[in-house]
Amino acid sequence: MDRKAMKENAGKAAVDKLVRDGMKLGLGTGSTAITAVRYIGGLVEQGALNNIKAIATSFQTELECEKRRIPLYSLNSPEINGSLDLTIDGADQIDHDHFCVKGGGGALFREKLIAYASKTYAIVADETKIVDMLGRTFPVAVEIIPESRVFVCMELAKLGAECVLREAVRKAGPVVTDHGNLLLDITFKSIAGLVYPALLEEQINHIPGVVENGFFTKKGPHAFIAREDGTVDIWD
Repeated sequence: MDRKAMKENAGKAAVDKLVRDGMKLGLGTGSTAITAVRYIGGLVEQGALNNIKAIATSFQTELECEKRRIPLYSLNSPEINGSLDLTIDGADQIDHDHFCVKGGGGALFREKLIAYASKTYAIVADETKIVDMLGRTFPVAVEIIPESRVFVCMELAKLGAECVLREAVRKAGPVVTDHGNLLLDITFKSIAGLVYPALLEEQINHIPGVVENGFFTKKGPHAFIAREDGTVDIWD
């Protein structure tokens, strides 16, 4: 089974198990999460899923929801009132403690805000995303206020991190997030600090100028892991 089919399996399994009529849903960003969004949209169009209120974690997901006619709100809408029943999102990496690294798609701030505002949080991924230690083979994203770039890099270096400003692919200059900020991709010279991703999440966020970082450790998700043989493992 190819990875596209695996991603579709993971998204469908999460929706079938967790999504119900009337839910307030956070909908994630990235190639795997979008499969769940499309599947939800199909159920809405068929009349098999009703009275859904959705919040998107990025402009990409908003556009997909508009195509699928999934009703969109903001976290501040009275109908949402700052709290969600469920968020389904993807991950760049997930370890066996259910800790994640996210932010490869650049939407980590909204992803974390919406995930942490949810009663239930679910990650959909294929088996290639499982790692023994986060942050070793995939950089951890850090969203920063533009004016803080040099200072934040100096402070991250004290934690053992090397910083690279994320550059855009189809425009000259850096990637700019949906909120007008910049992204640093950080890697660590030593794996010692990576043993404690929950501590790193806090330490990085305490640096003035940091908006959010890509360690997700405070909200243990259900995980739907698609395997190459067509099965989906569910980690509760």
